Amino acid sequence: MAHHNKNQQFVLLPLRNLTASRNSGQPHLEIFLLGLHAAHRPGAVSKPISSLVKNVTMRVLDSIHENGVKLVELPDEQVLRLRAAQPGLRIVPVVYYQTADCTYPILTSSVSVKSGRMQRAVTINVVDRTSGQPLKGATVVGFTDYTARAGVERETNAKGQAVLRIGSDTLRFERLYVLRDPGYWGLLKKNVTLKPSLNVGLRSINLSASDGLHHYYGTSKREDGNGVKVAIVDSGVAPHEDLDIDGGRNTVTGEAEKDFGDNGIGHGTHVAGIVAGQGTPPNGIKGVAPGVTLRSYRVFGKGSESASNFSIAKAIDRAVADDCDVINLSLGGGATDDVVLDAVADALSQGAVVVAATGNDGRQPVSFPASLQAVIAVSAFGRKGLYPKDSPQRDEEFKPPHGDTPAEFVARFSNIGGEVDFTGPGVGIVSTYPGGYAAWNGTSMACPAVTGAVANLLAQRSDILGSARNQDRSDAIVQMLVRAVKSLGFGKRFEGYGRVMI
Repeated sequence: MAHHNKNQQFVLLPLRNLTASRNSGQPHLEIFLLGLHAAHRPGAVSKPISSLVKNVTMRVLDSIHENGVKLVELPDEQVLRLRAAQPGLRIVPVVYYQTADCTYPILTSSVSVKSGRMQRAVTINVVDRTSGQPLKGATVVGFTDYTARAGVERETNAKGQAVLRIGSDTLRFERLYVLRDPGYWGLLKKNVTLKPSLNVGLRSINLSASDGLHHYYGTSKREDGNGVKVAIVDSGVAPHEDLDIDGGRNTVTGEAEKDFGDNGIGHGTHVAGIVAGQGTPPNGIKGVAPGVTLRSYRVFGKGSESASNFSIAKAIDRAVADDCDVINLSLGGGATDDVVLDAVADALSQGAVVVAATGNDGRQPVSFPASLQAVIAVSAFGRKGLYPKDSPQRDEEFKPPHGDTPAEFVARFSNIGGEVDFTGPGVGIVSTYPGGYAAWNGTSMACPAVTGAVANLLAQRSDILGSARNQDRSDAIVQMLVRAVKSLGFGKRFEGYGRVMI
């Protein structure tokens, strides 16, 4: 029987750090990696690199440094041959990370009505609550079994209508979500009795009203953050009248390096506005540190909500090379991954700090890379009364624990644990979005609130900002934060040291 080789993608790393050198005691490995780099060229055809590793068919897809990390493709069964030839080489599978926003629960099982079976059609009419105008492009999600995440999802047409088709024996939606970005608060209805037609009105976002971010960080001045460079490692940042983007890079293999704008999901644009929005209400929004130099490093491919460990490591490496002081990671994954771990370690050794979201799995353990001790891990809290009562944000109100202020709560979605360093506002956060503004939830939103606070405070500490870029500098930034916190009374597993004050 013939055996078919299935190629897999792997990341090749030196035994220590992201690069190998003669001075690091890995001269043979450096020669090997330099040889791979020379063999790498766009569109190269897979072939045995016999001069480097006999009987190994390997294609080099991307590289971070000439003598460092490589992204390669090779048959799974040839990994052992490669390891035997280069014992000092780490061969790590490519793994993927997701964004850490939590606007509404995702369907995991779509209800389908088999042909010939009795069914009913429910038409959801979505309009602007004030003007009554129909809203095209609203996402409508009806959960028939919320625990199993089963239901149906549709988008409204030009008439503001979405037709949901379900079995005739279904009498109600356990939950009905209606969301429309940009410009509107979402809506959540529970235990909805089904009728042929249901009318839904959405509230438009009022930029003059205090939201979950600006209640706490609404006093920033336009110059706050001057001199500090912040990297948004995310889905790209779209051009927006409230944002001044200094530049950036796309580190997704196979995509144009200069295409660091929005990849189509809007996540990075929302994150960027929380850090560095320069607008003025009622016509715009202001971030926590509007004066920073803002850079975008896109690690999510076009239309994708997954980013590879290689893309993230390459982005962190490039951000450090560009002298970024604070690196924002509003993303998370599963098990500890050597590729991102080493990139973070290198960043700290060169004076930068990395801020990461703890994840949105419903108070589960802190996700990686926020789980790393070297990373500033941020959980999410919210405050009642800063979003409409019928919005999905209301569903995130959850206690215990009880804090010092009855209106405040740790978000239901937020991951928690001993690795949490700080907490940030992450419920009902209004920020920039391609074409306007959106109100989102998530540790993805709490993370840049803390990143902005770091930048705001660092700009006031010229002694730290101007110091040599080494581990002492990154340590000093963290120590500066620890001295600028206020406990919300939730306890360390939920809030770490507390909320960073500016």
